[in-house]
Amino acid sequence: MAILKIPTPLRSYTNSQAEVSVRGANVAEAMGDLVEKFPTLKPHLYNNDGNLRPFVNLFVGENNIKDLQGLETPLDENARVILIPSIAGG
Repeated sequence: MAILKIPTPLRSYTNSQAEVSVRGANVAEAMGDLVEKFPTLKPHLYNNDGNLRPFVNLFVGENNIKDLQGLETPLDENARVILIPSIAGG
């Protein structure tokens, strides 16, 4: 199972877990497994159309999935996925 690292601001939705084991052959399936386990996290990651919110950044290892195959980026059983929400302010 891949490991998905949860940022501190979203850990209140994962029972304070910093890392969650997720199943999936690619990033989309792993994210689906994550929100199935923690449904209250879904509105923070996905918009009403079911698409990943633009401020949600996902990395497999050190690579942004936007530079790979997007949500179709394949995962092996030892993959580490890092969820990093963009922060805005001024």
